[in-house]
Amino acid sequence: MGSEFRMPLHYPRYTKREYQDMPEWMVDRLLTQYGLPITGDLGQKRRFAMGAFLWPTSHCCNNGGVDVSLCKKKV
Repeated sequence: MGSEFRMPLHYPRYTKREYQDMPEWMVDRLLTQYGLPITGDLGQKRRFAMGAFLWPTSHCCNNGGVDVSLCKKKV
């Protein structure tokens, strides 16, 4: 099994709750599509997928929209 990263056409758009409820075969398939490791137990794989694919929305989203002023890097 290769370990090189591959960028599929579409970025996964699952919520944190969906990752937490995702069956193992689906987590494995998702990680494999991106050439990411599928080692560890289900909890480890779910945490890895959430870390790789979830964006921190709590800082930049305002009622579903992006508040650009909050996303700008402060220097």
